[in-house]
This record gives sequence, C-alpha cells and structure tokens, in this order.
Amino acid sequence: MRFMVMGKATADSEAGVLPSAEAFEEMSRYNEELVKAGVLVAADGLHPSSKGVRVRLEGDDRTVIDGPFAETKELVAGFLILEVASMEEAIEWVKRGPNPMPGQIGEVEIRKIFEPEDFADIATPEVRAIEDGVGELRRDNMDRTRRDRG
Repeated sequence: MRFMVMGKATADSEAGVLPSAEAFEEMSRYNEELVKAGVLVAADGLHPSSKGVRVRLEGDDRTVIDGPFAETKELVAGFLILEVASMEEAIEWVKRGPNPMPGQIGEVEIRKIFEPEDFADIATPEVRAIEDGVGELRRDNMDRTRRDRG
C-alpha cells in the first residue's frame, strides 16, 4: 500500500524560511534510512504558496488564482510517499522522523493513496487498459528522468 505523508506548512515555511543545516542533514539521513528500507517512493519539499497558483474548475470555466493562500495550517510544505504494508507501519515510520522545523510544532497528515483495485467496481476493462498504459508511461518517464539526471 502507498501512503502520502503531508507535512503541514508553518508561518516560517510560508515565509520561505529554510530549515537549518542541522535539520536538513537530519531529514536527509531519515530519507536515506527510508530508501535503505525500501519504503520511500518519493520525497520533496514545496516552495511557499506565494510562489504557487490554484486553478478553480467550475463547469467549463477555469480561473487561475495566484498565491499566497490564507490558512497556513491547511497548506502542505512537503511530502513523502511511502510504500508499506499498513497505515500502522506508515505511522511508525513517521514517528521516527525528525521535525524539519525544530522548536516549532510540526504536524503531518497520512493518507492512503488509491490503488487500481479500489476502482474495480466502476472501472470498465477499457478504462483499466488506459490506466495500465498511463501507469507504464509514468514509470518510463520516471526512469528516463532519473537517467537524464544521473
């Protein structure tokens, strides 16, 4: 099962304050531990919402809304995607991780990512074939990106 671990934004992260060198090193070592355990799928931090946009989809209309966005506590500052056996295992991994903003109260949200089998009752064979192809293309794109960066 895959789980997304979303680190909630703080006033500092929304102000663009980077973690200290020590906190960054601690997070890097934690990520290395996740990789060695074979559970880390992805991990990244996000720029403040002032550098982002939202796109509102209403009927056929699309409206772009520039950041920053209010309600810092509802924003995501970074994420991990873990592939583990259960929610309990995801929780245990998160509890072992460092607080990226020491001295502040950090909060993360953990949510299960939908898998193809979750849609078994509604996906036709044609839609499943499309999704299988999309998944394969996504994996190919990721492999190519890694090769190009390497």
